[in-house]
Amino acid sequence: MIIKNAKFITSVADSKNFLVSDRPIIAVCGKSNVGKSSLINALANKKGLARTSVTPGRTRLINYFDFGEFILADLPGYGFAKVSDSEKKKWAKLMEEYFASDKALNHVIMLVDIRHDPTKDDLSMINYLHSYALPFTVVATKADKIGKTRIYERVKSIGNYLAIGMDKVIATSAETGYGKDKLLTKIEEVLQILNDDFYNSAEEDE
Repeated sequence: MIIKNAKFITSVADSKNFLVSDRPIIAVCGKSNVGKSSLINALANKKGLARTSVTPGRTRLINYFDFGEFILADLPGYGFAKVSDSEKKKWAKLMEEYFASDKALNHVIMLVDIRHDPTKDDLSMINYLHSYALPFTVVATKADKIGKTRIYERVKSIGNYLAIGMDKVIATSAETGYGKDKLLTKIEEVLQILNDDFYNSAEEDE
């Protein structure tokens, strides 16, 4: 898969404006500073498409991007210590409404930092995804920050920590492009499954 001409669509701050599309919607989520914007830009082959906030944890919007075959939804970063309790509650409310919307989302790419075991906030996000029965893929970012010989052990550790196994974790680096092709292949597989389900459902309705 090669993504061309990706572009920004819109930002939304509440449930009444959630984007509904006839194309699959894949969301990207993760804690603040995990590298969401860098990964999105790398997948899109376009620097500056997703902008990094000067102050981590301040963005409380869902940003939608047109990626051709699918819509990418960039979810607000979580877990930034300096964010107020009221802001955290706003984030939690927005995410609960978003995950509960059966027409707003098809798959989630959850980012964790490969250098560390998942945080309590990461575990809370996993619980969100499980509770709403949302299919997801875990991506371990910043693989360039550790030696290549350590990537295997870190992926295994993260997979075990999240109780999903290392086969469900993809190591990536937005800096070097490591793991990009593997992640794009995974997205292709997700899109194929969604398309098959759509056509099967259409045939059953006839």
